[in-house]
Amino acid sequence: MKQRQGGVALVLVLWVITLLAVIAGNFAFSMRGEAQIARNLISTAQAQALADAGIQKAWFELLKPPTDLQRWQGNGLVHEFPLNGAVLRVSLHDEAGKIDLNTASDALLQGLFKSVGLSEEASIALVDAVVDWRDPDKLKRLHGAEEDDYRAAGKSYVPSNSPFETVDELQRVLGMTPDLYRKLAPALTVYSKQPGVNTAVAPREVLLAIPGINPAMVEQYLVERQSLLATDQKVPPFAGAGSFGSGPTGLSAYTARCEVKMPDGTVFVRQTVARLAQDPKRPVTVLAWGEGESEQLTEK
Repeated sequence: MKQRQGGVALVLVLWVITLLAVIAGNFAFSMRGEAQIARNLISTAQAQALADAGIQKAWFELLKPPTDLQRWQGNGLVHEFPLNGAVLRVSLHDEAGKIDLNTASDALLQGLFKSVGLSEEASIALVDAVVDWRDPDKLKRLHGAEEDDYRAAGKSYVPSNSPFETVDELQRVLGMTPDLYRKLAPALTVYSKQPGVNTAVAPREVLLAIPGINPAMVEQYLVERQSLLATDQKVPPFAGAGSFGSGPTGLSAYTARCEVKMPDGTVFVRQTVARLAQDPKRPVTVLAWGEGESEQLTEK
């Protein structure tokens, strides 16, 4: 009887030891997981701080006197450099090189819509819908859309009848689709306040939108522009832009983008829009601040 009780006790002890071992293993695994999460959070926080530093660096370089040959330009070139073990890739884009949703002419908007694949008829309708959204009245353009059209389409909102505050707002315009918006967004802005575009810094999507322009002309100009930028020479305006082109203005806003890659592979992207002025008390006015998506930028 005592031997049987001793055997039962031994089995119980073994089960208790096994249970404790399982609990200890789970605890150790959980602690490793929490430690990894903590390391990831720390790395992300460090990457974010470095990205913010990269944005400050971009503004500092842009505020240098125009006579400084080392001054960064808003031409999209990437400036890569190491900082605290991480690699920073910073670029600046002059918003004057994009098409302003609030001030662009019907012809320029229509050219943009056609350049991404819309038909003539669909482009005209979308232009009218965009203008109906941004103009102050409730009068519907021939192919446009006003309050009744949005109600009929089952929308829970109506046109703001005021200027676009952000490019994202374009997604609410009747006739816009997610796929179409993704194609249009890189060419648009609400910060240039100009009817035309500065072709010296305009991206390919904008140049292709200029009425009367063919892709071969654009590609030739881009090759020439890249060659001039590589040798720090002044870029002339696009000869085919005509009345749709404009030069740089003192009101230019710039998109600054900084992508940080940490030694452990963590990536963080900071993207901002700011208007700069030669005012020592307030040299930078931030217009937009947020995160961006990681992408492979063109090497300088």
